[in-house]
Parts: sequence; C-alpha cells; structure tokens
Amino acid sequence: MRTLCPNLDREDGLETVLEVPIPEELFGPNYKKQKSWQSMKSWVMKSNVEKDVVSVFGGRDAEIQFMLGVIGAPLIPLPIRCDQTVSDNIKGHPIETSIARYIVQQYIAATGGEHALNSIESMYAMGKVKMAASEFVAGEEMSLNNNTNTKHMKLKNMKHGHGEIGGFVLWQKRPDLWSLELIVSGCKISAGSDGKVAWRQTPWQNSHASRGPPRPLRRSLQGLDPRSTANLFANSTCVGEKTVNDEDCFVLKLEAEPSTLMARSSSNVEIIRHTVWGCFSQKTGLLLQLEDTHLLRIKAPGNDVFWETTMESLIQDYRTIDGVNIAHGGTTCVSLFRFGENTESHTRTRMEEVWSIEEVDFNIKGLSNDCFLPPSDLRKEDEIVNGGNFDKNARLSRKGWGDSTRVRGAKGGSKVVAIDEDNLELFGIDEEL
Repeated sequence: MRTLCPNLDREDGLETVLEVPIPEELFGPNYKKQKSWQSMKSWVMKSNVEKDVVSVFGGRDAEIQFMLGVIGAPLIPLPIRCDQTVSDNIKGHPIETSIARYIVQQYIAATGGEHALNSIESMYAMGKVKMAASEFVAGEEMSLNNNTNTKHMKLKNMKHGHGEIGGFVLWQKRPDLWSLELIVSGCKISAGSDGKVAWRQTPWQNSHASRGPPRPLRRSLQGLDPRSTANLFANSTCVGEKTVNDEDCFVLKLEAEPSTLMARSSSNVEIIRHTVWGCFSQKTGLLLQLEDTHLLRIKAPGNDVFWETTMESLIQDYRTIDGVNIAHGGTTCVSLFRFGENTESHTRTRMEEVWSIEEVDFNIKGLSNDCFLPPSDLRKEDEIVNGGNFDKNARLSRKGWGDSTRVRGAKGGSKVVAIDEDNLELFGIDEEL
C-alpha cells in the first residue's frame, strides 16, 4: 500500500500523505516512477461520477457506485452496548441462550481473553479491497439457481484478475465512535458515527444520516473488533451446527427487535426483519463466518416492492496483534433480490468483495471524540431541526431524514435511486414512492 504522493510540480517538494492508501496492484512492475505517480494522481483526482444514474449497471461508474452503496459501509442490525460486560453468567437462562453464551466465552478466550479485549480503547486499521458484481434480470423463464437462462447477465470473476481495486482506512473508539474512508477506482465513500448519529457521504449524494439509533460498522465485526462481536452475540441463541471451510461450527442467531426495526422504518419504507448469524469454530472458537439477511418493503400504491439483502462473509487469516487475535482477510458475498407482484420485474444482483488488512494498531494516542464529528453540512441540518426551524420543506430536502432520495433521470422522469434505511443505495427502482 502506498501512503505518500510525491510533489509532481517540484522535485524537491515535500511528499503529501494520501488520505487513503493506494494498493500496489494499481501499478504494473514496468511503470516508470513519474508515470506511475501521475497515473495515481489521475486515479485519485478522477472527476465525480455522474449523478443521473437510473439503472444498476448503466456503466462502469454506476456499477462502482452500486457496489460502494451496498458493501462499502453497511451497518449491523442493532446497536451494541459499549458498557456491557463481555463475560456473563450462563446459568439461569434457556438452554439455547446458555449454550450461546458459553460459545461466546470460548470466542473471547480464543481472541485473547477478556483482559486483553477490555484494554482496547481505540483501533486503527488499513487495508485493501477488490470488488466485482454480476446482474441477473429474472422473468418467468428464470428460476433462482445459476443453471437457468437469463435475459441479461453480467459477470466478473475476480479469480481471473477482474474487479475494482481500492483501499480503506478505519478509525474506531469503542463501537459507537468510528470513521471509515474507502476509495475504489477513484470513487470515494466516507462514513462514520459520533455516538449520536451514523452518517455517510459520497460524491453522488450529499451527507445524510441513517434512521434510528447509531449502529456499528459491519466491517469492524468481520474479525477486527472481537469485543464488539462478543457483545453482539451475548444475547443470541444457538440454533445448530454448520460446516464452514471444512470446519465444524456452532451457529448463533440474533434477531433485531421490533422496536429497532420500527425506528429504522419510515412512512414509505418498512423494515420487516434483520437477522444475523455467526458461525464459531468448534475447534478454535474463532468466528469463521458472519451472515445477515435484511428484508424491507417499499410501499407504493397497488404494487409494493420488496428488497431482500443477504451478506455472507468468510473470515480468515487470524494473526495475533498485541495479544489480540485479529482476522487479516476474507471474502464477502452479497445477494440483492427484488420482487413484487410483477414477476417480470424480479431481479437478483450479486456482488463480491475480497478484503485484506495491511496494518492494525490499538490505543491510538490523540484520537479524541472530535475526530468522529459528522460533516459540517449534516451538523447544520441538525441545528435547523433542533433550533425549532424545522418545516416540511426542510424535511424533504434532508437526505437521510426523508423517506427516499430522488434524482432526475436521463429521460426527464423522476426515479428513486436510493433508500435511506441503512443507507442502502438501491439503483434501478422505477416506482414512484
């Protein structure tokens, strides 16, 4: 990962620290130094992608937008209590809950022990990602397996070098304070939480807040933050066993409570369920797979539309850093299924992300709460609301507080391209909400 950019205007000038490190894979071995750095400058300074995007894969930029919107910075189903005791008594609970708490205790021991996990006040992680996507447009002639014919199919296989490459930097202070910067092929997404509100910002959409209470970043629970993972599954139930990568695992399940789902819903978007599963190795006690399923309903007169999102992460390459076992790589596969009364419009979209961690450090000195403040435009909007000057027009203009985000399509029609819930960007939704 390259972290410094030479001064291209003056050879004796000081090097600039890159906001997000750039993966070495972007530069071939035969590049000359000057040419490679100019290539990187053009990659980083790439013009913002077009805002008039009305389909999932209308072009490469639209595809990158879609992948960043879905797998760039997703949140977990519910908040995590940062003051919760990691180790808890397993007695006096139903058998499924007692078994789950025993498994969580084994996970705590496998990742370094309660003392080591409780000693971590803050964390920094830097890594790289590679993303690819495929689109399946289903009709009456297509079932949900991969062996049937499809009307449209677009597939990139990352095993043969295809995919979009990028890097990210993550800062975290307990689970309620975090900040993420992710750049993929010149497109950037920023996200964070100050403990009161979780937000995100992209070049094609202004800063906006997620509905409901702030929730931790899912990327942190993919082996980077064992304490938060243990606290998340502390109230789960054991639902069986499963084999993951030839290892027998216990499966823990956790459902988001109805009150949490209601807080994340709006007048036009209803969150029906959000479930998370964790597969913990029976041999090592470590988390090997994290999966969650998210179903929402978009209410429209006469034809409600449902979106089901399933994310499955394989967590690998555990290494000990300062006494804590941290995963340094893995793969996340995402499936988006859109369905409703009209079977002709059923679609299934698949995405894949391969990620690896290059650097991890704990207890960062000087990392204050001010480092996690939301963007200035989001704070100004919040001041308008809290100052009593909030009216209907202001509400409709607040991305993240309204029910949906609309842009003017290429043909002049208004089309919904993003749903605020969970900040999930759903491209190609034609219904007027």
